[in-house]
Amino acid sequence: MIKNFTRGLAALSLSLAPLIAPAPAIAQTTEVTTLADALHRLPVAREQHEGYTRGHFKHWNAGLNKKDGCDTRAEVLIAEAEEAPEVGENCTLSDGEWVSYHDNQEVDDPDKLAVQHTVPLAEAWASGASGWSAERREKYANDQGAPASLVAVTERSNRSKAGQDPAGWMPPLPSAHCRYLSDWVSTKLRWDLASNPAELDAIAVFANGECKNTSVIYTAVR
Repeated sequence: MIKNFTRGLAALSLSLAPLIAPAPAIAQTTEVTTLADALHRLPVAREQHEGYTRGHFKHWNAGLNKKDGCDTRAEVLIAEAEEAPEVGENCTLSDGEWVSYHDNQEVDDPDKLAVQHTVPLAEAWASGASGWSAERREKYANDQGAPASLVAVTERSNRSKAGQDPAGWMPPLPSAHCRYLSDWVSTKLRWDLASNPAELDAIAVFANGECKNTSVIYTAVR
């Protein structure tokens, strides 16, 4: 009788297996919209800069390929190169060729490039990241899941921008404005970061003018 009872439990477990199996992961949806429409999707909030330090965002980490010896910065430089650099021991990069889209400057020395957070770490902190876990802030600071998040630009452009939003800084190259604003807004939507009214007003000038046909593509990070 015990043997039959045990077999019965086993059969019951098998019959219930489809019911108790783990739920499949929910697929992430990529959204495509216009810059003007994307502005209406951004939450609006006053910025909170208190307590910010760069140390709150761990970067650069080991990158996507944990075994290649390259950190996130190096991997972005390799991915964005117009002409691939030589990759030496400990992922030391040399030669190669890049074009900084902010100012259309050609660069052949990786040490003269900055890998820039499109939405700077200070801006991210003030726009909602101050309430994130350390793990989420690290993911943000090393985000290679969207081309807009991290870009290779000249050191001069990076220093000029610093932590400013589009109300305070735009790329010096006019033809880069629409791409930059698309990258900015898509990054904020990807990470559910808020914007302040002055920032939105500055972007709206372009969204309703020269950038009205610019697309914004993003996949939200949950």
